[in-house]
Amino acid sequence: MFDPQCPTRQLLDRIGTKWTSMAVKVLAEAAPHEVRFAELRRRMPGVSQKMLSTTLRGLIRDGLATRRVEPTVPPRVHYRLTELGSSLEIPLAALRAWAEEHMAQVDHANAISDNEGPPA
Repeated sequence: MFDPQCPTRQLLDRIGTKWTSMAVKVLAEAAPHEVRFAELRRRMPGVSQKMLSTTLRGLIRDGLATRRVEPTVPPRVHYRLTELGSSLEIPLAALRAWAEEHMAQVDHANAISDNEGPPA
């Protein structure tokens, strides 16, 4: 896992981003329904159109989401999690719960570190 060429590390690098985590959460909340691109972007404050497109392409490439395009003008693009993608929501939800539970402790540690200055 420590080797940059390790497949496990490469997958963790892809699924460990904040945008991937947010996209999976939004899609999981909508399941089994689809979510349009514009709705995903609205529900993920701060994500750029390019970053959301990149994130969704990665989820599709990895088999975690599917994409459906309605042939309208402009096209309507819909996304949903696959069964594999839905299984990712469980560990990501556990990680979010851990972060919420321990955020005050992490903030406190950061405040102490910031006040002490750089290590000698």
